Amino acid sequence: MSSRPVPPGPNGAPIVGVLPRYARDPFGFLSDVRRAYGDVAAFDLGPYRTHLLTSPDAVERVLVSEEDAFSKPKFQTDALGELLGEGMLLSEGDTWRERRDLAGPAFAPDRITGLAPTMAERATAMVDRWQDGQVRNVEWEMTRTTLEIIVDAMFGVDLSPGTARLVGHLLEPIGRRFEPDPRRALTPDWLPTPESQRFSRSIDRLEEVVDDLVAARKRRGIDEDAEDLLARLLRANDAGAIDEQGIRDELVTMLLAGHDTTALVLTYTFALLSDHPDVERRVHEEVDAVLEGDTPTAADVRKLPELRNAIQESMRLYPPVYAMFRRVDRDVDLSGYRIPADSLVLLSQWATHRDPRYFDDPETFDPDRWRAPSHPTYAYFPFGAGPRSCIGKGFAMLEAPIVASTVAQRYRLRRVDDGPIELRGSLTAHPEDGMEMRIERREGD
Repeated sequence: MSSRPVPPGPNGAPIVGVLPRYARDPFGFLSDVRRAYGDVAAFDLGPYRTHLLTSPDAVERVLVSEEDAFSKPKFQTDALGELLGEGMLLSEGDTWRERRDLAGPAFAPDRITGLAPTMAERATAMVDRWQDGQVRNVEWEMTRTTLEIIVDAMFGVDLSPGTARLVGHLLEPIGRRFEPDPRRALTPDWLPTPESQRFSRSIDRLEEVVDDLVAARKRRGIDEDAEDLLARLLRANDAGAIDEQGIRDELVTMLLAGHDTTALVLTYTFALLSDHPDVERRVHEEVDAVLEGDTPTAADVRKLPELRNAIQESMRLYPPVYAMFRRVDRDVDLSGYRIPADSLVLLSQWATHRDPRYFDDPETFDPDRWRAPSHPTYAYFPFGAGPRSCIGKGFAMLEAPIVASTVAQRYRLRRVDDGPIELRGSLTAHPEDGMEMRIERREGD
């Protein structure tokens, strides 16, 4: 390979590099580095030589056209492996292809469309619990509802309120385990810290929850033509194509990945609508005109462009998955620089989505930009891209507008704290302290 210059980048401290800065505020760090260094920046993130790549061309090459030159990094697979095993999110090669093929029919477009009534039913149950004037943590409300939806749609069983609360409780130490922390990066994996012990106990308890859901599904019986994910996994188990641990890995992966991102998309959408009442008014007028008080359907979603544009803009400004790491398996040339094997590349939805080269006035919430989008394809990648893009994209893009329109028919949500939205980085971008919002009935608009 021809010689290439070394990319510029911020200096760091010995051993930890820039990890303390990244850990304090990953979102500010990513934006600052992109502004200072452009398409490629190199720095030490703890012991890992890392290259932040922010151009759409680099995103396309890493995730699509040259994805075979990159793999999931060991620091992620080691930590996530205890949680997700060889579920689709982490598995590679033949195992990943077999699992993806096995799960694919559960996410087929026709099946997803048929799940719209389930989504609407769960959303309606949520707003039926609300009362005018209440203050609720909307992040938790969305988490509970999306958990109920994914368990019903993909496990074929009901999630009781108590189990939903338990899962929410278990997710807290699990999420904390993946927040950037210089001390953790320098702590040997074998050292049983209080954090690692809480993490392991939460995983064990979460697997027990999944085992109970599997048992409930078995008691209910598996029809031969049932296409929910758990039914397909159990039939594959009977055929010897997957063992019980494999089933557990896929279900834990689905339980976590299948609810978290959509819950966050909805949370940030409601927060942004609260901050932009003119956009909210247009969304409410559209929902009223299209639904006329009826339960939203899959066909209705296609008639709600104002709402869908608001959701897409929410995912641009506050992408739940804000950073993706890959290990470089062979030397590559990207954006004029040589990226050596065994280093890391970091793709950041947060940084690229807010780049003024691709989005005018990028810090502004402007759903109208989606009426005739002009950005390069890979300047916007909230679900990833390429062969390993999120299998649940179609599910999420039906679920989010159905839940949001169900809420919008009856209520407007008002942020209690009107300051900037503070974030904490884990596997996904969460509000620092939840999202407290006041529930206001829309009667008399």
